[in-house]
Amino acid sequence: MVADARFSPLAPPKEIMALPTYIAATAHDPRSIAILAKTIYRELRTQGYAANEVMTLAGELLEQVASEVKDRRDDAESLEIRSDAVVEASG
Repeated sequence: MVADARFSPLAPPKEIMALPTYIAATAHDPRSIAILAKTIYRELRTQGYAANEVMTLAGELLEQVASEVKDRRDDAESLEIRSDAVVEASG
């Protein structure tokens, strides 16, 4: 079975994507995020990805963010528990 070359990380793209290669860390304007999302969506569709594939990608991105937020929350709770134990031990 031959895999679809579109999904191969080694396959050359049909055309170069017009995504910005540098996004300033201070770019917090909500409009810039919406523009970036539209650009990514259009580029993926232009590259031949189906709408359901773009939805799958969006889900994966959300999962990555949720995992990072959970890790940060777990780290913060772990630090809080340790600091409470130190206070109790010294008190």
